[in-house]
Amino acid sequence: MRAWAVVETGKPLKEIELPTPEPQGAQVLLEVTHAGVCHSDLHIWEGGYDLGSRGVMKLTDRGVTLPLAMGHEIVGRVVKLGPDAHNQGSKVGDLRVVFPWVGCGTCEACQRDEENMCVTGRALGVFQHGGYATHVLATHVKHLVDIEGVDPALAATYACSGITVYSAINKLLPMNPKTPIVLVGAGGLGLQAIAILKALGHQNICSVDIDATKLEAAKAQGASATVLATADGPATTKAIIAACGGPAMGVIDLVNGSASSRFAFDALQKGGKLVQVGLFGGELQVPLPLMPMRALTIQGSYVGDVKELRALIAIAKQGKIPAIPVELTPQKNADAVLNRLKNGKITGRVVLVGESA
Repeated sequence: MRAWAVVETGKPLKEIELPTPEPQGAQVLLEVTHAGVCHSDLHIWEGGYDLGSRGVMKLTDRGVTLPLAMGHEIVGRVVKLGPDAHNQGSKVGDLRVVFPWVGCGTCEACQRDEENMCVTGRALGVFQHGGYATHVLATHVKHLVDIEGVDPALAATYACSGITVYSAINKLLPMNPKTPIVLVGAGGLGLQAIAILKALGHQNICSVDIDATKLEAAKAQGASATVLATADGPATTKAIIAACGGPAMGVIDLVNGSASSRFAFDALQKGGKLVQVGLFGGELQVPLPLMPMRALTIQGSYVGDVKELRALIAIAKQGKIPAIPVELTPQKNADAVLNRLKNGKITGRVVLVGESA
């Protein structure tokens, strides 16, 4: 198979040939038709994550090996099933979205179908070759979800940005539909979060970003209010509180850098919750007495599980999720797309299209 792979961190992707895997057990081989380009791919490409005062976490220390075909937002057509994958809901020729956040398959989290919580994760596009290739190997047939009636390009984004924000939103709900929910970041995740909140019936959504163009896209997607963040954190906090008519009960930080986490935390109402999603980097210093005095919650949210992907696709099949802006481009342009993403030149999502799409 061909792949557009990271051969050396920080260097341009290279088109290389890799052995086409043979499915074993309940594995399934698919021909990739669509693969979303995600912001977390930048961190994999660059080789690590900024942990603030703890330095940089190198992905090679976590078991990432090169060359690597990234891409974890994958839709593909089934071409071959392992001997144990037959008669389990997928057959040759079926178009499926692939759940990428796979684990060891045997621990308690994996047995609960919560593989994103496995401590020895083997995510596609991170620890195994993903969608920046002509073919991908799903580790189990249960990770394939039928997308009949859903635009496959959009369905690909649901495998990461979709379930990531869906899982984060579910950590805030139930909540009065008229109570403001603040979304920090109006990129692909932010627009997806607006769309899913609207699908779930939420009516009051405040979008925050440093880019006025992205805020316009958030308005078009259905945000009730927008706030242009600045380098002045306290001023941004005040602007969020003003836009919400008071401190916020729920904030989802889709950026989660030192600056955004600070103004997001400071915007919380007594009893409020900050859900941290993004991987921008840095650290948050929290005044400890405020946590019990104001009964605040800070909770991390890491992607989502296959149960959430199935539920999200079910909502999409009902036509309830407004489409986010999606740009299509051939797989060979993966490197150019990554550079555009790095430079903040993408609104919504870019999806790489395979030759067989």
